[in-house]
Formats: sequence, structure tokens, C-alpha cells
Amino acid sequence: MHTILIILIVIGAIIIFSSIAHLISYFWMKNRVVRSQKWDLNICCGKTDGGGTNADIFKHKGVPNFVHVKSVYKLPFKNKQFKTAICSHTLEHVRHPDKFYKELNRVAKEVTILIPPLYDLGAVFDIFEHRWIFLTCKSKHKTLPNHVKLPLANWVQKKFGQLNHA
Repeated sequence: MHTILIILIVIGAIIIFSSIAHLISYFWMKNRVVRSQKWDLNICCGKTDGGGTNADIFKHKGVPNFVHVKSVYKLPFKNKQFKTAICSHTLEHVRHPDKFYKELNRVAKEVTILIPPLYDLGAVFDIFEHRWIFLTCKSKHKTLPNHVKLPLANWVQKKFGQLNHA
């Protein structure tokens, strides 16, 4: 009985830590970075206004200067059209993060990406949404960190679908 109680306490602590880490890395960090400046391009913006052009593969009403993008691998913008671009919490969802990152660098002079850091266990091991684990303890990056495929993610997403398509 004592062992079961300890196991339940450890599991509860991991869940609480993961939830707090996720709130910090996603909501707080994302909002802090997005609001830190006016972004010429806010790619995969969701309902967040980056101050310049906001683009996403989903159509969002009420987002100013919105551009609907059909493919993140072929963005409808000219080479170096934007000085600054931000891409927040998207690269972990896509099939080809290297290809998407290359496309971001084609359309913008400076690219900032936000990704779940390793301490955000709830996001890192989300096999229903994410495809990649980025090997970093930072959320904000100017270059694409090393990454590995998230084990079982492809199988789970083929069987049940990806909850958040990117």
C-alpha cells in the first residue's frame, strides 16, 4: 500500500510539473515574445496578432491583415519580403520541419521560432499532436535546433488523426 501511494504521488508530481512547464513555455513565453515587438510576419498565428501580416493554414476571423496559407512548404510571399518573422509552436507539428524552416528563411531576413523545450514534458511527449522532439532547453531560437522523431507519433496520428494539423 505504501509503494502504491508513493507511485501515485510521483505520477501526480510529474503531471503537475508538466502542466506548469507547459503553461510557462507555451502561454507565457509565447505571449511575451510575440508582444515584445511588431513582427512583419506572424506565421501560423492562430488568433494572435503579431502586428504585421498574420498567416495560417486555417482561416481565422477577426485577425487583422490575415493571409490564408495553403502550404507551409510553399508560402505565398516573395523572397525576403519580410524583415522579421515569428513562428510559434508549429515546427513540432509539421511533417518536414527542415523544409518549413528553409521556407521561412526564404521569405524573411530574420526568423524567430518558438518550440516546446525539453522540460515541457506535456508538449514534448504529446503523440496526438506533435511529430518531433527538439533537443533544447530553450523555447526561443534563431536557428532550427537538432530534433528527432517523436516515437509512436506517426502510428498514433495515422490511426486516430492529428489533433492539431500544421
